[in-house]
Amino acid sequence: MHDDQVDVTAETVAALVQEQFPQWRDKVIRPLPSTGTVNGIFRIGDGLSARFPLRLAGVAEAWAVLEQEARASAELAQVSRFPVPEPVALGKPGAGYPMPWSVQTWVPGTVAFEADPGGSDAFAEDLAAFIADLRKADTRGRLFRGEGRGGVLAHHDDWMAECFEESEGLLDVPRLRHLWSHFRQLPRRGADVMNHGDLIPGNVLVAGGRLAGVLDTGGFGPADPALDLVSAWHLLEPGPRDVLRRALGCDELEWERGKAWAFQQAMGVVWYYVETNPTMSGMGRRTLDRILESMQ
Repeated sequence: MHDDQVDVTAETVAALVQEQFPQWRDKVIRPLPSTGTVNGIFRIGDGLSARFPLRLAGVAEAWAVLEQEARASAELAQVSRFPVPEPVALGKPGAGYPMPWSVQTWVPGTVAFEADPGGSDAFAEDLAAFIADLRKADTRGRLFRGEGRGGVLAHHDDWMAECFEESEGLLDVPRLRHLWSHFRQLPRRGADVMNHGDLIPGNVLVAGGRLAGVLDTGGFGPADPALDLVSAWHLLEPGPRDVLRRALGCDELEWERGKAWAFQQAMGVVWYYVETNPTMSGMGRRTLDRILESMQ
């Protein structure tokens, strides 16, 4: 998926576990098919999962990122009423794998790509409850770090220009450029609140049409209160989307900013993953379709 991607195999993972965590050496190592774009995932027995960064980075840089993600995941676990992975250990480079890696608890459920909950009002209510719990968490004076989504929409103009250029022939670019010219000007009123930061189908677990758990919690942190509203467009159809909005009490500006962040994310994944991760690319297309339909 990436020019700098690092390959990791079950044999490599088994060797790392044998060397660094011999208490798990008798557990079966299984690669987990995933639409994820940042980490390769392997199960260790039934109760653990190992995450291996796919994009090459220096050891010190990667270690700092994993430590920060572990702290964020542990903090989110304290406020979520729904199951989330909890940090267990950090592994070192070895066995031909050049970066540190992490081990978390395993959370059962089916990812929303495979068990689409988009038509479920009950799922929308669960999702709203999850977002509300995070919003209530204390920021402890922290502010948005200035990286990625969650700050100023117009700061993404350069990236969006690249996305529009790369999307020629894939999408109705003139119409989408016009839409971004509207989104980028939406003002921000609310102070930062705690957000998950990436509520896409691949990070959401479903069971029986309800929210069973949330994955990839290492990005938990302060950001635009509208950021987690991307889930309304990535995950929900119109009826349940309205349920989510009512449950969270979103005014028109916050709702539109959530739509804008979903638009920004969707524009990036359509072209970037069109060949290497069709599921993610398709998610972006569906999200854009939902947004365009809502604007009619």
